[in-house]
Amino acid sequence: MAKIRALLSGYYGKGNGGDEALLATLLQMLPSHVMPVVLSGNPEETRDRYNVETHNRMAPLPVLQALRSCDALIWGGGSLIQDVTSTISPFYYGGLMALAQKMGLKTVAWAQGIGPLTRAQTRALAQYSFGYCTRVSVRDRASASLLSDWQIPCILAPDPVWALESKPVPGLWDLPAPRVAVTLRSHPQLTETRLANLTRALVDFQKATQAFILLLPFQKSEDLSIAEAIQPHLKDVSQILCLEDPQLLKGVFRGVEMAIGMRLHSLIMAAAEGCRCFALSYDPKVNRLMEELAIPGWDLANLPDDPNSISLTWMEHYANGEPLSSEQIQSLVDRALMHSEVLYEALAKD
Repeated sequence: MAKIRALLSGYYGKGNGGDEALLATLLQMLPSHVMPVVLSGNPEETRDRYNVETHNRMAPLPVLQALRSCDALIWGGGSLIQDVTSTISPFYYGGLMALAQKMGLKTVAWAQGIGPLTRAQTRALAQYSFGYCTRVSVRDRASASLLSDWQIPCILAPDPVWALESKPVPGLWDLPAPRVAVTLRSHPQLTETRLANLTRALVDFQKATQAFILLLPFQKSEDLSIAEAIQPHLKDVSQILCLEDPQLLKGVFRGVEMAIGMRLHSLIMAAAEGCRCFALSYDPKVNRLMEELAIPGWDLANLPDDPNSISLTWMEHYANGEPLSSEQIQSLVDRALMHSEVLYEALAKD
């Protein structure tokens, strides 16, 4: 039976746990008659981890040849079309999508979080490239509402990573319990003062709860130095855990009582594994998740100045906070699987 070749484009192979989790979930959801070809920042690593054909995402000729050899292009999940953290990003992804559409490929915008779009040019490019997609799915209401304004039909479903199958982490259960996972990333809003306050609060929180702190970098280049700055303050009661496999990364939260996270996918993975969550938001996408799931937390810009106030809030949530119920989690997982329906519809054999 002839296979459909689909080119998968996203922020893959860049060492970001959330984006790797989106790729792993996309590969898990692809119909069996579809053969994935992945554009990656680290083609060898992506090829070896997922056993797929890969090409360097920034090498124009291989990308063009890959497009020519494929029947479809899938924009694979996440906040690809926004112009706040990168002005180049929407032009890279939008340009690739427009090119695929001109070449007559089926195009799928899969599990997108659209925006913020602050510039007229990027808005126009987004509107154009989404408008010509074969199928579109989005992961939050704000993105769905933007597409609705543009009169572009889409499916709205929770982030696909809710449905990623997790794997148990070898050795995790040998670490002292109870455990609390912390994922912080470098960001202009995480100033030295705020990091110092969070570190002080974490030390007090640990003393009060006697929890073992797992410092969990989701992207080494952005998160590891912060974990390394915090760890000496928690010498014998913490560990930095660097995991590359997104299924293991999600599996960590099986063995954790509470997660304190800046990164969107650290909170999604934790909530999906039945863990209490506390958010430190640096981005509208994290605020949207907090709103939709009633996750407590602060915008980093409004973080209390008093470490004592921070640690008391954490202690209160640790003692009395509720994780999502198993029914809520199952409902989110079931609805996240709607993103796979989009793939089946768009890539159905003619």
